[in-house]
Amino acid sequence: MSAYEAHEQNERAEHAHQIHHPLITRVSITIALLAVSAAIVGSLETVASGAAINATSRAVLFQDRATDAWNEYQADSLKKHIYGIAGDTPGPNAARYRKTAAEQVEVQKLLRAKAEGDERQREHLVQVAEAAERRHHWLTAAAALLEIGIGVSSVSIITQNKWLWYAALALGAGGLSLFAVSWLV
Repeated sequence: MSAYEAHEQNERAEHAHQIHHPLITRVSITIALLAVSAAIVGSLETVASGAAINATSRAVLFQDRATDAWNEYQADSLKKHIYGIAGDTPGPNAARYRKTAAEQVEVQKLLRAKAEGDERQREHLVQVAEAAERRHHWLTAAAALLEIGIGVSSVSIITQNKWLWYAALALGAGGLSLFAVSWLV
């Protein structure tokens, strides 16, 4: 920026300050409030997105644990059947094989409970992730309306058009309404 342009900018700023138009003051305050609101909503949008990703990742972990437990359950089921067949076959180790087959039944009960518990935890985390994702979408829309309100407010200062300021206020109110709705869904 040249010295002349800097001087012109300074002159315009000084002139605007001297005019002290009430609309400019009101719109400037509106811009500040919308900017703070947009920053808060934007931060919460980021938090909701992170919560959705985190819950989804944890759900995958619990699904992997459940899958491992079910795989072990199936392997123990095969062992139980093999020991059962061996226990039904006459011989010196038949009683030991029957006992081992019976023990496999108890091990399978524990594995089944673990797998089902991990699946329940996975389902809970999927629901948490879906709720966070829904909130994220609402917050994205709220932030967009607030940002558009800031832009329209700026144009209302340039054009000194009061109706544009009213439109910006409506956009801000819409953004804040969507923000409120995000916590109800």
